Amino acid sequence: MIELQHIDKIYHTSSGDLHALKDINLTINEGEIFGIIGLSGAGKSTLVRCINMLEKPTSGKVIVDGQEMTALGEEQLRKARQNIGMIFQHFNLLSSRTVFGNIAFPLEIQGLDKAAIQKKVEPLLDLVGLKDRADHYPSQLSGGQKQRVGIARALASDPKVLLCDEATSALDPQTTESILNLLRDINKRLHITIVMITHQMNVVKEICDRVAVIENGEIIEQGSMVDIFTNPQKATTREFVASIQHNDLPDFVRKLDIHKDYKAGDKALVSLSFIGDSAGEPIVSVLIKEYDTNVNILTANIENLQDTPFGTLLIEVEGDEAHLKKALDYLHERKVKDEVIGYVS
Repeated sequence: MIELQHIDKIYHTSSGDLHALKDINLTINEGEIFGIIGLSGAGKSTLVRCINMLEKPTSGKVIVDGQEMTALGEEQLRKARQNIGMIFQHFNLLSSRTVFGNIAFPLEIQGLDKAAIQKKVEPLLDLVGLKDRADHYPSQLSGGQKQRVGIARALASDPKVLLCDEATSALDPQTTESILNLLRDINKRLHITIVMITHQMNVVKEICDRVAVIENGEIIEQGSMVDIFTNPQKATTREFVASIQHNDLPDFVRKLDIHKDYKAGDKALVSLSFIGDSAGEPIVSVLIKEYDTNVNILTANIENLQDTPFGTLLIEVEGDEAHLKKALDYLHERKVKDEVIGYVS
């Protein structure tokens, strides 16, 4: 549905050239929800604006639904943009227009008559849950309601792609969840391709099928949401994941005398991560029964990543040196990610 080929974007400023995007290559499949995550200034908003050509790439190709956007003239580009809706962090609503009027605005620009506009807007009001707010003005709406208006307006032209530029950043957690649920519902009902630009890993975790991580204008890592979340490769990605996993060692563990090398009588401090079917394996029970060790569970957590169970455990494993080595070898052979943090006396 969307293909970015060797996209570069250079801004020429009085203080020198700013290389905002560097050789970006991405393929976004039809009907998926794709996340692009990065810190402030990483280039993610520039990237999404290159998709609808609000920013023209310095070089490279942008292909949307088989059409090369970078090769279009102005008139052709205006028409092509009707297939790409966009919603923004700060809503960008017209304060002098009602909810109905804001949603109708792009249809008026297209030249539709009142009857056709009415026919298009009313189902959209119902879709975003604002049928009873049609005559309200933006000043009378909550942040979540304003974003629902923005979503309905973006859908007015029946786009095949919906670009979301930090669409939930200005919202509280509860409202964010409701907006993400709405976008997920729209994706399923309309089979619309959604591109989520965000700096919030919880947004990626909740809604995205696949994700790309951008840093200093470059894509440094990409893959399925589950793979990125459970096995991040780059330092920046690991920081994003850690921001919502809360896997830091608890204070009572930090206070222990943790050392790198084993000494007689030590316990191994081990972090375990489980994904999919392995989350149900009785690993602790096996360690105790089969390897003659004692196991103390320090922390435990399990959650669902879009129907895929993901669990984490922090355990102490105690036994003589031979049994402890066999127990750690067993963990390493299982379908779990294991890390020996160190040893404690």
